[in-house]
Amino acid sequence: MGGLGPKHEGKRGCAMDMTEVAARGLVLLGCGKMGSAMLAGWLKGGLPPGAVWVLDPYPSDWVKAQGVHVNVELPKNPAIALVAVKPQMMGDALPKMAALGNGDTLFVSVAAGTPIAAFEAALGAQTPIIRAMPNTPAAVGRGITALIGNDQSTAEHMALAEGLLQAVGQVVRLQNEGQMDAVTAVSGSGPAYVFHLIETLAAAGVDEGLPPELAMALAKATVGGAGQLAEDAEEDPGQLRVNVTSPNGTTQAALEVLMSETDGFPALLRRAVKAAADRSKELGRG
Repeated sequence: MGGLGPKHEGKRGCAMDMTEVAARGLVLLGCGKMGSAMLAGWLKGGLPPGAVWVLDPYPSDWVKAQGVHVNVELPKNPAIALVAVKPQMMGDALPKMAALGNGDTLFVSVAAGTPIAAFEAALGAQTPIIRAMPNTPAAVGRGITALIGNDQSTAEHMALAEGLLQAVGQVVRLQNEGQMDAVTAVSGSGPAYVFHLIETLAAAGVDEGLPPELAMALAKATVGGAGQLAEDAEEDPGQLRVNVTSPNGTTQAALEVLMSETDGFPALLRRAVKAAADRSKELGRG
């Protein structure tokens, strides 16, 4: 598997050029947690609520209060149709968008496990389609999204999708769609691994005599702070680990357990990520 493309450093903080989107409209198909997080980022970034059409069978009160169009007739030629429904709902949802296929509307999918070929089959082979994999920290503007487009997606389409998704965090581009299963396993599912780390770190603290609330507060702040430090520091995480490990100290004692090649993090996370990637491939095969 190859590496990330030339934008692997992860672009963030660039404002979306909303002129065309505001003029032609944006359709959001599905507005659950991820769709709502993106919608909040777009509105905060200056996209007019009147330029957004939401299609969702159960829109939240928050969505209905934003001033966007909800479950009404769509514009005839929107700039973007963003698909944010669950994979198992795709069969029912996509036919509603078929009339927008093979035209000027850019389709962006954030649905896990649904390959570009499935969208081309439903919408038409001439439809520009970009597949994206965001993750749940998008809800606090700290997500990271990987993108790959089909042959109909131009550089302008990629830039438009990139700007759109930068509203909720960093964006990277992939070299081929085959990398998406690994992205799903690392960053798409990865927040759950970190949440479980917090759970187990706090539980271990309780085992050593800490009150549960204190142990959880320490675990949350430690993981959150270390993650921020890893993103901001010039050193790589390996060097950061070395920096806080005194010879024969407490951290070294713990790392000798965690870094065991047989039953520590290296072996455990390789198995976990492989299991997630394999499941992603299964979902993609339908």
